[in-house]
Amino acid sequence: MKNFFEELNDILFLDIETASVESDFETLSERYQEEWLKKEKLIHKSDEAIEPGSLFFEKAGIYAEFGKVLCIGVGYFVFDKDKDELAYRTKTFAGENEYETLQGFTTLLEKKPWVLCAHNGKEFDFPYLSRRILINRIPLPEPLQMAGRKPWEIRHLDTLELWKFGDYKHYTRLELLATVFDIPTSKEGIDGSQVNDVYYNQGGLASIRDYCLRDVLVTARIYLAFRGVPPEIEFEIINLDLEIE
Repeated sequence: MKNFFEELNDILFLDIETASVESDFETLSERYQEEWLKKEKLIHKSDEAIEPGSLFFEKAGIYAEFGKVLCIGVGYFVFDKDKDELAYRTKTFAGENEYETLQGFTTLLEKKPWVLCAHNGKEFDFPYLSRRILINRIPLPEPLQMAGRKPWEIRHLDTLELWKFGDYKHYTRLELLATVFDIPTSKEGIDGSQVNDVYYNQGGLASIRDYCLRDVLVTARIYLAFRGVPPEIEFEIINLDLEIE
């Protein structure tokens, strides 16, 4: 088990929270409005007519071309083999300026050859981050570079993929896995569907950061469960955001 804990040092658990790039459809440029209306037709599959642009506030945040990264929560384990103690360090990159948020995150990624781990990360978090990083004219950090690499050279872990065991039709929510493994919920106060409203209408970036960090911790605990770590194993949780403040 000690060897496994030492290996954990290289895994960066993460989660992102996103919002629509603007607070409402009308504030988009004419060019952007045209593109969203084309996207909206693909999203709205019902025969019932809708007001053009009416899905923007609800749906735009999940698309990197029409959304932005509000918060990136990260966490990683540190094992002190001399004291035989395991600690979990966590922090957020968040703010009104997406460029600064992404710049801070990419600086962390450049510090070591991290293995990135997220729930549904391969379908959402990793590509979304990569696209927004490039849109902000920031060089893509090495852990997110995929072009020209063989599958086994890409250091990405996905707890959703690990749980599928090859069953690619199966989708399992993070909360369901937390329930199955008796891991405390992260869904206190808000959930992902409320982030846009909380950000634009309630100014609740602080609560979004807290929610994001809870999701990261749940993902980390689920990964430990996948590796057979007994639930009674305890570790100190160190919130680096609080130390900075």
